[in-house]
Amino acid sequence: MFNKQHVFTLQWPPLTSRQSLIFVITLCVGPYCLIIGQLSTASVLISISEFRLALVQLLVSPVKSENLSRARRQIKEAAGQGAKIVALPECFNSPYGTNYFPEYAEQIPGESSQVLSEVAKECGIYLIGGSIPEDDGGKLYNTCAVFGPDGNLLLKHRKIHLFDIDVPGKIRFQESETLSPGSTFSTFDTPFCKIGVGICYDIRFAELAQIYTKKGCQLLVYPGAFNMTTGPAHWELLQRGRAVDNQVYVATASPARDDKASYTAWGHSTVVSPWGDVVAKAGSEETIVYADIDLQYLTEVRQQIPIHTQKRHDLYSVNAVQEC
Repeated sequence: MFNKQHVFTLQWPPLTSRQSLIFVITLCVGPYCLIIGQLSTASVLISISEFRLALVQLLVSPVKSENLSRARRQIKEAAGQGAKIVALPECFNSPYGTNYFPEYAEQIPGESSQVLSEVAKECGIYLIGGSIPEDDGGKLYNTCAVFGPDGNLLLKHRKIHLFDIDVPGKIRFQESETLSPGSTFSTFDTPFCKIGVGICYDIRFAELAQIYTKKGCQLLVYPGAFNMTTGPAHWELLQRGRAVDNQVYVATASPARDDKASYTAWGHSTVVSPWGDVVAKAGSEETIVYADIDLQYLTEVRQQIPIHTQKRHDLYSVNAVQEC
């Protein structure tokens, strides 16, 4: 009788680009064993089917240094509770408003991104850094920086769809008065799954979520700051829609509500399952939301309702115009 023995070692925190696992495969006949191969994960990421996600619902003040200190403290708390991926809210380092963006804007790397890099490395986590007003060559962007467990910058997502709305008698907001739109898709790999990143208004565009899903993303994260008009009406609805349409997990990280602010965020940071269930949800106050993401459950949902193999590509298609 032949036996295949798989001998391997596992290390934690999760793999970075410079770390790898070695699988040694031996073939044994009686007392004799022959090494017949080995596999390094230097070029292959090992998937781990369950992990903890944390959303930091931060109460943002007008003092940038205070926001950075509070963010660092809550990120460390989340990591201490077992979170392997932590997300901050949109505009976590500054008040949200077109008049604030030029005042609080900074380059990346810069003061805020340096704090994020340091705490990601200290905690050994993947950190989705909400967003900050970014200054690049005189242009301003609403930008999310993502850092790996080694503190390295993995990507910058510049908000693709600017928040320009006018609901008479309720709210008018025009991000385009000061911000420029981004023009790239933003996904990154982890040992758990591939993750797609959008910012707030990006969630209203179903095509972006579909493209991320086609790229292999199983979790979509949207730092966002819906308001007291759009929040009650659409915040949860949009998340559940993106989750069910694509059979992925969807997470949103909002600032905590500050009724004294010029722009009042809805709050209610949320995680939605591929079935469309709300599995974790905050209120309006400052808090940390935790959810244990189960990728095996995602697989089961896709097997039970196999829409990804039932699409009529002969009739319709959603494709990226440019690959970025």
